[in-house]
Amino acid sequence: MMTSKARSFATGLVLALVWFSGPTFAASEADVAALEARVAELEATLQQLIAEQKKANAAAAAVAKPAPAPAPAPAPAGKSDGGSSYSFGGYIKFDGMWSDYSGGDLAPGSAGTQFYIPATVPVGGTPSEGPDFDAQARASRINFKSNHNLDNGAKVTTFLEMDFFLSPGGDERVSNSYNPRLRQAFFTYNNWLFGQTWFTFFNVGALPENLDFVGPAESTIFGRQTQIRYTKGPWQFSAENPLTTVTPYGGGRIVADNGHIPDFVGRYNYSGDWGTFTVAGILRQLRYEIGGMSDSTSGYGISLSGKVMVGKDDFRWMASTGKGLGRYIGLNTANGAAMDANGNLHAITQTGVFGSYRHFWSDQWRSNLTLGYLWIDNPVEYTGMGVSKDASSVHVNLIYSPQPKLDFGVEFMYATRDLEDSDYDGDLTRVMFSAKYAY
Repeated sequence: MMTSKARSFATGLVLALVWFSGPTFAASEADVAALEARVAELEATLQQLIAEQKKANAAAAAVAKPAPAPAPAPAPAGKSDGGSSYSFGGYIKFDGMWSDYSGGDLAPGSAGTQFYIPATVPVGGTPSEGPDFDAQARASRINFKSNHNLDNGAKVTTFLEMDFFLSPGGDERVSNSYNPRLRQAFFTYNNWLFGQTWFTFFNVGALPENLDFVGPAESTIFGRQTQIRYTKGPWQFSAENPLTTVTPYGGGRIVADNGHIPDFVGRYNYSGDWGTFTVAGILRQLRYEIGGMSDSTSGYGISLSGKVMVGKDDFRWMASTGKGLGRYIGLNTANGAAMDANGNLHAITQTGVFGSYRHFWSDQWRSNLTLGYLWIDNPVEYTGMGVSKDASSVHVNLIYSPQPKLDFGVEFMYATRDLEDSDYDGDLTRVMFSAKYAY
């Protein structure tokens, strides 16, 4: 569209042409001078229009072209450019459980109502009058992870994870405001790990896919603790926090945190197209100090575990045995050592084994059948007859996953616990419904 100044210029130009092309072509010197002045004025106007047009074009180009991006901020100290990443994950899980106990009901909110803990299965009491129903979201968890590439070429990762099991701070009367508990908190520097994570003695990859938090809890190595771990290829070596549980003379439990040296673990992992295999060994000191008395003895164990692929299905298994394993197996169903009348310690032998077959009915439907058994060789002359002799469980479930990371399932579990005194035994029958979404 022509501006007002452009229209004036055009009008003047036309008048000049008309004047020169008049019928007589006659003009006085005054007229010529006036015309030259008019032409000079028109040339000045034209130059002004050109300058203004250039300014307008430059302004339009500045609007259309994005401003240059600011220079990237310098990388934090100790990290290379673009060498850090951060993420979080976890899941939300609903559990609804109907539990029936042959040896008497558990107290509301006790640990055994949250998930299967073998030592909490009641024995010798009055059977339940019907299944107790409990619902919870305590299994829900959240974790935070970071990865960093340092200037010296080293790599650092951090991991922090929490859930809400076995924690105080709430009840079922009003708000169910349970405190979060620390599951894992560690960082790795190249091949080294420092902090709290799974026992190196425990192969997490062999744990079955059960709706219950642990599954075959009586027969698996299971737990987390603070440690220093070194990994080189398939080999792992760790020094981990020591703690001894002792059965005092005649029965009971003493928790003794008087160890002089860490628990030492060595492990080898092997994997192939057929599946995975792990062998792990542990050497530990069992020690207590009470009222001027003290004693120590050694404990050791070995655990074999793995997963075997059967087409799309898989079979997961674990077999563990040792003297003085204590809290490392069966969620501390038995203690690590027993004390005689003179205060001397005697390591207790335990053996646990489980197997679990997972079958895929389709891409969305699958089932798991899990069997587990724990046997304890108690020195009854020191422990008495009121300690657990064995425990077992069977789990079968059906899980539906309509979309990735979304699971709905139902599980049946039957578990038993027997004491050395044959008059005392008990069982737990539990039906569980779960819904879980991982993020």
